Amino acid sequence: MAIDEYSDAEFDFIKSTDKNPSNILPEKLTLASHLQFWCHPKVRCFTACCHNIKIILTPYDILVLRQRLGIQAHEFITEYAEPTYLEKTDMPGVQIKLVGEKNACPFVTPEGCTVYSDRPSACRYYPVGMADFHEGGANDAAEEKFFFLVKEPHCKGHEEPKHWTIGEWRADQGVDLRDAMNKEWLRLIMRRKSFGLQATLSEPAKRMFFMASTDLDTFRSFIFGSSFLATYEVDPETLAKIKEDDVALMLFSFKYLANTLFGAPGLTIKDEKLKSKVEEIRKRQDEAMLKAEQEYEELRAERDRMLREREEQGRRTE
Repeated sequence: MAIDEYSDAEFDFIKSTDKNPSNILPEKLTLASHLQFWCHPKVRCFTACCHNIKIILTPYDILVLRQRLGIQAHEFITEYAEPTYLEKTDMPGVQIKLVGEKNACPFVTPEGCTVYSDRPSACRYYPVGMADFHEGGANDAAEEKFFFLVKEPHCKGHEEPKHWTIGEWRADQGVDLRDAMNKEWLRLIMRRKSFGLQATLSEPAKRMFFMASTDLDTFRSFIFGSSFLATYEVDPETLAKIKEDDVALMLFSFKYLANTLFGAPGLTIKDEKLKSKVEEIRKRQDEAMLKAEQEYEELRAERDRMLREREEQGRRTE
């Protein structure tokens, strides 16, 4: 039930708890592929995988969990999460904050998960990972999707006599909805990875990414309480949805982040704002040109002064 890394080219969502690639079986699986696995309270390792793990929370995970607990996003993040960086990038996110001497998930008990029906995406996928390949993280790139099996020594669920297809397992775990909700967020991270270490996000960009992808309440206030709507064209139907619907707002945040961080299409700056920006840039350019001309004149005057002094010294020494 943990998140690590499968490869730089293929962004997966489920990886091994001990970060050992040997736990990932080297076989590409399809929805029709066979799986023998069952996790239940009587299996010997029950809840063992809920300790000493790293579970990255997606924006949808945060939304569902904080709604279940009846608290605001910032309260959930403070109480149950801690900061981390996503997929070896400088994009800030959060992971489950482990508690107690055994470093346990705060939602696990000896009887099982207390938020099981709303458990994080990572917990739902295990032990079937999905690789979703996009060249450079582009929206219009060819997609290759396949599945793989994570088989860790401590997990005895693989010894249970329960047989499924990958498709049946995914349906039982309810991951199709998570796929849809997480897709554009994952693609943002893939886009960032494609830029490599030579590019870094500015501190304001990091803060905006964190706010928009973890705290929808604050992001909604940003949209309706700042100059956002004076800057961007947003149709009335979309506005009505994001004002009331958290899922619609979350999906809108992904579009906004893709546009502002990577220049992806989807949001349009208002003509008057664009004209104002162009005029501002032109004014700065004009001011820079005037300053350059002024500096040139000052340098030329200084040069002429030095030449005159040299000529006067020469005449005095004759």
